[in-house]
Amino acid sequence: MSLSLDVKPSVSLRQAFGKSLVDIAPETDFVVLDGDVAGGTCTKDFADRFPERFIQCGVAEQNMFGMAAGLAWSGIKPFATTYAVFASMRAIEQVRNSIAYPNLPVKIAGSHVGTDAGPDGVTHQSIEDLAIYRSLPNFVVLSPCDEVDMLGAVKAALEYNGPVYIRTGRSPVPQILPKDHEFTIGRADVLRKGMDVGIAATGIMVHRAIEAAYILEEEYYISACVLNFSTIKPIDARTLIETAISTGTIVICQDHNSIGGLSEAVAFTLCRYHPTPIEVVAIPDVFCRSGEPCDLAERYGLTSHDIVQAALRAINKKLTLNWRPDVEAKREDRTHNGL
Repeated sequence: MSLSLDVKPSVSLRQAFGKSLVDIAPETDFVVLDGDVAGGTCTKDFADRFPERFIQCGVAEQNMFGMAAGLAWSGIKPFATTYAVFASMRAIEQVRNSIAYPNLPVKIAGSHVGTDAGPDGVTHQSIEDLAIYRSLPNFVVLSPCDEVDMLGAVKAALEYNGPVYIRTGRSPVPQILPKDHEFTIGRADVLRKGMDVGIAATGIMVHRAIEAAYILEEEYYISACVLNFSTIKPIDARTLIETAISTGTIVICQDHNSIGGLSEAVAFTLCRYHPTPIEVVAIPDVFCRSGEPCDLAERYGLTSHDIVQAALRAINKKLTLNWRPDVEAKREDRTHNGL
């Protein structure tokens, strides 16, 4: 993939989400439901442009997801939007029983995630949403990395005949992917090839992973492979295992509790098919303080320099264990397991 990390911030993932809805609205039939946070989720522009397709549900998230389920039953495609903490916890019973269980094509977008929620504080910093939605049967879980990725994710979600959860974000992020990038549910993008360490990242952590790869190359002469996991579920096991075989170690990066989400999806897959030394860059199982996202990233170890240090630890772990995977044997085992 041709990749250049723009030094100029583009837009936030929540702005990209709102823009994507507006851009595809003329050619795609769907409605948007909101839980009285249209400004925070960036669906306000859609509401202004397409008022007849926007339903303001108020501060009643359980009711909103029930309405979304009813619309889906009647053949209307609904996109329900709110803060991720409300989507993943306040209304989780309705999501589970009314959307996941009957496998309805309801699309849910959650904003204000991880430390990127910033000064809104612990009550609005969703550090559990990926773990919760990944555990729900029938749900696809997406966490795009930039504006291009978000547009592709929204289109793919609406085309997918089942429930989808999309994670957005608050801070501006650089454009990473080329404009003609094709989004595919269940596929991880190899953004940068490398042979010494694999870095698996999602969401806002992807551009930090790329920065870390440049630092590793320039300062340590280490070649890092960077993977964009915009799909958390279903996980791209093939690309992950190929990277683990070629590099011998994986660093997992997410703005989410270290328990759950991408970290456990990757660890589970590697344990099952190709045991590999790993390191995790994530929120260390604590509730975060309130503050600016950049300051919180520093405090909780989510910066590009933290990824560099994790990569060095991972490589040291690989060397200490004298990790020399039998590539041919693992390839045969992978084939036997259907990968």
